Amino acid sequence: MRALLATSIGVTCAAALTIPLAVPSAAAPAIRTSAIRAVPAPDRAPAEAATPAEATAPAEAATPAEATAPAEAATPAEATEPAELPGSTQSLPLSPLTPASDRATGAPTGPSASAVQGLRQRDVRPFSLVGVVWDDAATELHGTVQVRTRATGTTRWSGWQDVETHNAEHAADPGTAESESRTVRGATAPLWVGESDGVEVRVQPGATDPHDRTAAPQALPGGLRLELVDPGEAAPRPPTGGAPGTSRVTEPTAVAPLTVQSAEAAAVNADLAPLGATVIPALSKAESQAQAGVAAGAKPFIGPRPRIITRKGWGADEGLRERQFAYTTRVKAAFVHHSATGNNYRCSQAPSVLRGIYRYHVKSSGWRDFGYNFAIDKCGNIYEGRAGGVSKAVLGAHTLGFNTNSMGIAVLGTFTSTKPSAASVKAVSKLTAWKLGLFGANPKGKTTLVSGGGNRFRKGAKVRLNVISGHRDGFATECPGGRLYKKLGTARAGSARLQGR
Repeated sequence: MRALLATSIGVTCAAALTIPLAVPSAAAPAIRTSAIRAVPAPDRAPAEAATPAEATAPAEAATPAEATAPAEAATPAEATEPAELPGSTQSLPLSPLTPASDRATGAPTGPSASAVQGLRQRDVRPFSLVGVVWDDAATELHGTVQVRTRATGTTRWSGWQDVETHNAEHAADPGTAESESRTVRGATAPLWVGESDGVEVRVQPGATDPHDRTAAPQALPGGLRLELVDPGEAAPRPPTGGAPGTSRVTEPTAVAPLTVQSAEAAAVNADLAPLGATVIPALSKAESQAQAGVAAGAKPFIGPRPRIITRKGWGADEGLRERQFAYTTRVKAAFVHHSATGNNYRCSQAPSVLRGIYRYHVKSSGWRDFGYNFAIDKCGNIYEGRAGGVSKAVLGAHTLGFNTNSMGIAVLGTFTSTKPSAASVKAVSKLTAWKLGLFGANPKGKTTLVSGGGNRFRKGAKVRLNVISGHRDGFATECPGGRLYKKLGTARAGSARLQGR
């Protein structure tokens, strides 16, 4: 079983149609299929889900300037998908690197050199996110994966970048339908590289224990493939203002009709925002309690609902995911993750990053949907993740062994050695104050979860955890990165304060 094979201690993270008007009561986990017909776009265009100006982002979240990056080049959709669907995935098989190509790429030489796999520099269709997958999801990749890319339309190649190899801990629980699906594959974490049209990759085998220099390297998994993901463009948006018949946006202004899947994804949030809305607006604490059917100041403590960008707002292609929504009983804990996709993105690019991760989770890794329940960017914007309703107990695939009765929050970036922005930590507080409050959970408290099996707790073990925990609290991993993990105390205190505790 995948969880039992993930033995490295110190790996890194890289995964109903009505809204409850009262505190949700316990109900058996279920998978339901919505039965909604496709509906036309509303007469009044929904508000555009543009992210706030990045001038408000804290200085510590600054990223290298990308003003010289060329404009994004449109690429055709995969041949097996309708042309109107955004995005595409190129899947390229890796092969052994010959000694000559080892020298050319700078790959290590020695007894294990012949086992190195990869691709030499090549031109490819434009992409922005990369990862490596392999056939058997229960097999762990021991070793290193490195890529270098060429910016679109230039001759400028990046340096070698590490791709996080340990991603199995972001997955559905062992024994569940999602984890047992024949489509599930082993996968590294995805890495955001920006608009690129050239790539080179090398995969070097390593020992099971990377700290044991005497151990022999392990064989690489079979069926290694490089996945190059173009997140595509978001769906056409309505005009943002100006005189009638004019638009301030350059893309087509017609609002695309909702498909059955997108209508279903929107309907689960229908009590929070109009059907097809790109943003669920923020509410005050009193308004949030009233919507949940709780008298002002009464228990449970529910924080003010934060502004949440919906799946439609970040351009999710609802045709990619499985149609059914999966639910657990309640939300007793929140696990905080980093996405391990790197920090070289602008906040305005966060929707593209999300579309890339979503496509990688579904098309490359074989999951049923985006793995995390929510995502947060460096500017503090909060995004709806896995479909099923932001106020509901949606079953995710984020913390192997502890997806039941929990939610997963991914802060976009890698925080092993980089400090997370103050805005992103504050957003964790805002989101958890509201969502945990709906289920009566105290952000500064403890809760007990039953392990579904993993490399830290055996299946069936009752584990006492912080209500707001880091991924590493439930699984032996570096996630959410040491720098973000140190900020969880701040997030707990802020969340409790917003709940009025």
